[in-house]
Amino acid sequence: MLSFDDDVVETTPARPAAPQSTTPAAAAFAAPQFAPAAPAAANARVNVVDKRVINGTTDVNQLVPFKHKWAWEKYLAQCANHWMPQEVNMQRDIELWKSPNGLTEDEKRLVKRNLGFFVTADSLAANNIVLGTYRHITSPECRQFLLRQAFDEAIHTHAYQYIVESLGLDEGEVFNAYHEVASIRDKDEFLIPFIDVLTDPNFKTGTLAADQQLLKSLIVFACIMEGMFFYVGFVQILALGRQNKMTGAAEQYQYIMRDESMHCNFGIDLINTIKQENPQLWTDSFKAELVELFKKAVDLEYAYAEDTMPRGVLGLNAGQFKEYLRFICNRRLQQIGLDQLFPGVTNPFPWMSEMIDLKKEKNFFETRVTEYQTGGALSWD
Repeated sequence: MLSFDDDVVETTPARPAAPQSTTPAAAAFAAPQFAPAAPAAANARVNVVDKRVINGTTDVNQLVPFKHKWAWEKYLAQCANHWMPQEVNMQRDIELWKSPNGLTEDEKRLVKRNLGFFVTADSLAANNIVLGTYRHITSPECRQFLLRQAFDEAIHTHAYQYIVESLGLDEGEVFNAYHEVASIRDKDEFLIPFIDVLTDPNFKTGTLAADQQLLKSLIVFACIMEGMFFYVGFVQILALGRQNKMTGAAEQYQYIMRDESMHCNFGIDLINTIKQENPQLWTDSFKAELVELFKKAVDLEYAYAEDTMPRGVLGLNAGQFKEYLRFICNRRLQQIGLDQLFPGVTNPFPWMSEMIDLKKEKNFFETRVTEYQTGGALSWD
């Protein structure tokens, strides 16, 4: 089971090597390298010890021999978790949403604010992967996972659109919330500069400063965006589901949270492997910058929690989320080798850890998934 308490960061020992610059694409799409940067010989076979996550010189088209096999195993696990939004019946959600005695105004505000963040968040994530991260990673195993992750983000965007359409919400209002709602806009404005770094066609790795920029952006993306900014929203919708409300939306959010937990764990392994292969990047001043980013992220997400539930709802209140965010922040910091910022905090929502695992038979929201693997293998009662 994946949880904030027991997820384990795996890394693979690697032989340090002098950084080499990758070649940025001239096109707007920023295409990856299609040939090795500078192999020992034109027809040289890939030597596993030469493979590196960034600044590698081996042929990125050759998946094997594996060096970062942890990435391949995560790719296989994520493929086994495939699902599609249309598999989830939204009829009960539609009836509840339209019923005059269905949801309270505070509950409806929570749902609309929640969707307002998520409908564009996963598009930002997909663009960051496809137009940025992918072209700077020179490990074919890691690239393979990133390709799957980009597809997952497309599924998530589809899921949020499916919920918005099913409920008959104002699509312009929901999809433009990241420009119009301050608590959502502030989170995205925090993230976008780090996405812009990687998607800039002129950005290339190979220097200490550039490699630290890359690593910082990866940490913001995996640990803060996917690892923190998503979790207030997950708690809120899943709390509705636990009260037998919006069960179709909650079911989809559970699948999404399971995916994002795996994405986050992959990102943490990616970060730690880059650190291991490039220890010169992990300076005291760099670590201090990261700590300040995490502090800012906690404040932004707490402001979002206050905005989405100003009076408390579902037995939840913003104060609980302050504790929860500090708990998650501590976990993320520790997972990349930094000290806790908030010693002594605990998880006020222990049920969230159970929600992440769908690999075994599990009952929730009056549906049952038996050994969930792919859409064609779903068995529903």
